[in-house]
Amino acid sequence: MLIDTHCHLDFPEFDSDRPQVLAAAKAAGVEAMINVGSSLEGSRRAVALSRAYPEVFATVGIHPHDAKACDVAAFAEIEKLGQEPKVVAIGEVGLDFFRNLSEPSAQREVFGRFLALAARTTKPLVVHCRNAESDMLRMLTPEVTKGIPGIVVHCFSGSADFLSACLDMGFFISFTANITYKKAQGLRDLVRSVPLEKMFLETDAPYLSPEGKRGKRNEPANVVEVAREVSRVKGIDVEKVCAQTTKNARQFFQITP
Repeated sequence: MLIDTHCHLDFPEFDSDRPQVLAAAKAAGVEAMINVGSSLEGSRRAVALSRAYPEVFATVGIHPHDAKACDVAAFAEIEKLGQEPKVVAIGEVGLDFFRNLSEPSAQREVFGRFLALAARTTKPLVVHCRNAESDMLRMLTPEVTKGIPGIVVHCFSGSADFLSACLDMGFFISFTANITYKKAQGLRDLVRSVPLEKMFLETDAPYLSPEGKRGKRNEPANVVEVAREVSRVKGIDVEKVCAQTTKNARQFFQITP
């Protein structure tokens, strides 16, 4: 059994066949999916899906791209949504200096508020980081994160030094199907260096379909492909990959079997 720890089933790409996508995931052995909020409206939809489907859990947050839209009212509603029974984390939140769709100063300010929210509500944190490693590490100090029960850096694609720093701080690392891409040897090298006990698997669906399915919509069922690639890269049985990463996710997100 597997858990897709990061997908966006609320996106319009799934509006025409969402129940069938969930059924396909279940048939593939995916026992739970965490629908990650990446905007205020997306967080609302994530909560709604968690109410509608027993296998779907939610997170609430605002992506750094939309930090400029995170005003007092939006943040207050995110905090209220975070009290829903099946909201298992705050996120995805963080820093993205690659596209800079929001000013870096706004991103840092909003991320700081979400760090405080995660600590105040004792919920784990789902972090997005792109081209912002030094700023991220400056913000994720032990003093700031001490009240947060767990942190995962999702869709990891950073440097080896950033990975080492994250692991030293006890963070979890999540990989997507981009590790299957032909030109992704650097990512596979990072996979090899992450202990299985600190790893999650995700699809980031509808994005980042695995090799052989690129150009098509990604789905939670494809988290199986991520498990197979981790198995191949690490040279361990795929059953062990599935069992350990699922155990990690259950404990981190407090999801009971």
